[in-house]
Amino acid sequence: MRWYVRRGEQVTRGNAVIRTLLVVAALMLTGSTTACFVEPIEQTRQSVAPTAHLRSGPQTAELPSRDVVPVADDPEPSLPVTVDSVRHGKVTVTDASRIVAVDINGTLGTIVFSLGLGSRVVGRDTSTAFPSAAALPVVTNRGHSLNAEAVLALAPTVLLVDENAVPAAAVDQIRDSGVTVVVFPGDRNLASNDDLIRSVATTLGVPTQGERLAARTDAQVGAARALVPSPSGDPTMAFVYIRGRNLILLAGPGSGADDLIKELGGKDAGEQADLSGAFTAISAEAMIKADPNVILVMTQGADTVGGPDGVLALPGIAETDAGRNRRVVQMDETKILAFGPDIGEVLASLARAIYT
Repeated sequence: MRWYVRRGEQVTRGNAVIRTLLVVAALMLTGSTTACFVEPIEQTRQSVAPTAHLRSGPQTAELPSRDVVPVADDPEPSLPVTVDSVRHGKVTVTDASRIVAVDINGTLGTIVFSLGLGSRVVGRDTSTAFPSAAALPVVTNRGHSLNAEAVLALAPTVLLVDENAVPAAAVDQIRDSGVTVVVFPGDRNLASNDDLIRSVATTLGVPTQGERLAARTDAQVGAARALVPSPSGDPTMAFVYIRGRNLILLAGPGSGADDLIKELGGKDAGEQADLSGAFTAISAEAMIKADPNVILVMTQGADTVGGPDGVLALPGIAETDAGRNRRVVQMDETKILAFGPDIGEVLASLARAIYT
């Protein structure tokens, strides 16, 4: 502490200390905040480098279980129910004994099985590939388009699809054949996740199981958030969609990957690059400029270029911080952007793979 004396004034060290203490005491008694000779001690949050907590080297993020864990054992649906169907108004579901659930990420099928209704599912999409569903007939092709004839051959009592289902003519054909069709929103993000779970449960007449599943999912998301360092350092993360060396896209706003990255304590490279679309082809120069600290990929996409080593050899990636430190994290394509009941475990697995 420094002591200041006006020119010509004689002040002993002992007198100075006493005088200062008296002033401080007076200020404390009066509650005055106009002056203080003692600088307050503040707890400041230290800044953390973006790479402070990151692992180096390729990582594979895997869920604790490859199969779905239902919240109930074959609950009895309470039907009929009337629900909203996107772009088609009100639809009444009277029978959930033979269910086909289809969307590009396998989210609807995962929800149905997680509700405990897996024994009633008679057909699936290519992304609904967990062990308890794997033996079911597939009603979509590798491009995720719906095959109306394959669906109708299974004599379903209800078809669940989302608004992104293609071709639209196939959905119309199934509806015109007398099958009850319920269309759900196509967005996949945390904000709408619980609503989607509850909507599917209500549609199939098991709303109680829907509440239980949403609560379990929320608890797992909370546990995953606790695995992210605080502060994280805000590392820049890039979700790169790969299908061979000639199809490389960077995820941006609305892709779902931006939601994951935010929950993982990172900054989305797509947003940093001012992308406007969910997935955008970018040049090697743009990737270098984005300079992500971590690169997230689908395992099956990485396999098309030779695995994580092949990803690191792609144009522009080797010159990024992620490339120099070989920070590539891969996860199964049927899980990483599916959201639904698995989102908490997906986030937890990614957090463990990204951070030390």
